[in-house]
Formats: sequence, structure tokens, C-alpha cells
Amino acid sequence: MADQSIHVAGIGNAIVDVLVHADDLLLHKLGLTKGVMTLIDAGQAEAIYAQLPPGIECSGGSAANTVVGIAALGGRAAYMGKVRDDQLGQVFRHDIRNAGVGFETKPAASGPSTARCFVLVTPDAQRTMLTYLGACVDFGPEDVDKAVIAAAAVTYLEGYLYDPPGAKQAFLEAAACAHAAGKLVSLSLSDPFCVDRHRAAFLELVSGHVDILFANEAELCSLYQTEIFDDAIRAVRGHCTVAAITRGALGSVVVAGEDTHVVAADPIDQVIDTTGAGDLYAAGFLYGFTTGQDLPVCAMLGGIAAGEIISHFGARPEHPLKDLARAKLPETV
Repeated sequence: MADQSIHVAGIGNAIVDVLVHADDLLLHKLGLTKGVMTLIDAGQAEAIYAQLPPGIECSGGSAANTVVGIAALGGRAAYMGKVRDDQLGQVFRHDIRNAGVGFETKPAASGPSTARCFVLVTPDAQRTMLTYLGACVDFGPEDVDKAVIAAAAVTYLEGYLYDPPGAKQAFLEAAACAHAAGKLVSLSLSDPFCVDRHRAAFLELVSGHVDILFANEAELCSLYQTEIFDDAIRAVRGHCTVAAITRGALGSVVVAGEDTHVVAADPIDQVIDTTGAGDLYAAGFLYGFTTGQDLPVCAMLGGIAAGEIISHFGARPEHPLKDLARAKLPETV
């Protein structure tokens, strides 16, 4: 697949992230459950923002983080996501293009403002997210760039985007376009609460439209309604071509047909912030996959990218991923 003009085209929620350090007391004050993502409305977004300590503001969103990771590894990436023609929308557009990612989705001229996500990181490195989707909810089939999809080796769909009806139609259209062009479709389950909301639809997507699935252990177990990881692995094995399942410090498990690959996590000195770990694992894996690497090597590249992200605050690389990959796996970059 190394001859594709675009390695990965991502579709997801175009969000400006607001990352802050927080403690359990603040989470309790805001009535939040640690480690999960909660959707909020515009009024809640303003009220919560007023109670947060100073932090870092940058363009984000799960699939956006992944395609930025692809570009940081030396790959060619594109992105589709809806922003408003406002200040935050301009920030998002400038940032993602500056990272080397193609982004041509037309901004909305009216309606909700550009989305933002408050990421509260506690001292135990857990991240609790509150997301105002804003303009993201208006992403629909008309925003799917079929030429980009047809040019991409893999189209990567973000599970977080799946709530609005238009996004559901966009996913199906993007998948149909990719497969018509002889290309592959990938899906990230994103969050156990996403799976709970859309289990039947996600099962249909995975078994009928998805070639490469990304999930963590909790998400996969939620999808198949089991507390036993091995049972979830057996269930997913027949539903898609490749499933890459992350398990935190235990590394990842990749299943493809009857093959199972267990790959250790990339060692790091200290976990600072787990925000974006799954996003960057997907970036490393898909970069390896679209450049012709074996599945265990894809998982190792995913581990290297995820390890870099969790070693600091924020969901964008602070050290050149291409250099890290070259140092640890010189044959891949």
C-alpha cells in the first residue's frame, strides 16, 4: 500500500482542546466521573470554562490527533471535520495544516460555533473530558470529499463523531466510496460510553463496513457485552480483517484471521497524561500498515507513538515521532 498518494484520510470531530491540570476535588465539584467523556451544551461549556484553571488551548479531536501523528511520522494525511468560520475555526484550520495535514472541509457560515473539549488531567494521569460539539454536529455526507477518500489507502472514522444522523450517513458514504476505490476503512470505537449508545450500529459497522478496528480493552468488551477479554477477542476475530486492541501498560493485541500478535508497550520513564494515547497508537499502526509493515511492527510503531504522547501533557507530539521511530525501528521510516 506504500504507493498510495495519501496514507490516511481521517473523518472526525474538529475540536479545539483546552487542557488543564485538575484534582479530584474539582472533578467532584463539577459532578464528573473520572476518565470518561461527557457531552455538554453551549451554556455548560461557558459555565465550566469559567471554573477552570489556566491551561493549554490547541486544535484537537481524536481523528485529528491521529492524522497529525501520521504526518509527524512522515506519512501523507488528510482530514475532514466541520468548523465554524469563527476565530476557533481559523485556529483549528491553521494548526492542522501547519502540522502537514490536508484540510479542505468548507467551514459553516452560520449555526453553532466551533467545538471545544475541556480535558481535565488529574495527578494519576487520567483524563476526564467535557465536549461541546458545536459545529461538529452539522458534519454530513456533503462534507465527505470523495476524491480524497479514493486517494487514501485507509479512511479512518472516529467513533466520537457518530452521534448526529448526518454523521452516520457520512460514515456509510465514506466507507462505500473507499471500498468502491479498492481501499480500506478503519474505525475507532473511541469510548465505552460511545459503544453503549451505539452498540447495535457499531456492530453492524464493524461486521459490514470496517476492515481495521481500533479499540481499547474496555471498549471492545463493551461492544460484545462481556467482562472477559478473551471472549471479546474471539467475537471480533470474525467481524473485521484486523483488530488492534490496546491494553495500557500491557501493550496491545492484534488479531487478523486466525493469527494473534501480543506486543508489549513501549517503555517510558513516567506516565504524565494519557490524553491521545489511543489516537497516536492508531497513527503509528496505520503509518506502518500503509507503508507495508508486518502487523507486529505496526503495533510497535503504535506503541512508540503512544508512549511519546503519554510522557507529557497534551495530545500532540513534543518530540519528532519520525526520529523516535527511526531510532527504535530503523527499517520502518
